[in-house]
Amino acid sequence: MILYTMMPQELIFPSETDAISKQQTISYQGVPLLVEAVDQQSFQVIRILSSDPKHFMDDRFCPGAKISFTNLDGLSAL
Repeated sequence: MILYTMMPQELIFPSETDAISKQQTISYQGVPLLVEAVDQQSFQVIRILSSDPKHFMDDRFCPGAKISFTNLDGLSAL
């Protein structure tokens, strides 16, 4: 079987359910992101799920960037 997907192997065949259970897919300012809750005040971007090249060049969405709960303009869960 061949699986054609843009999702990483770790999300399709998870080995640790603890790490995967902390991750969420959200839309932040129109950009779909895979994020992880760092603490009760912020998310950390794990992966950009958009196919738009402009989103990958934006520093607000780069992997490792933190999104604060105090600045949630345009946030929605997918």
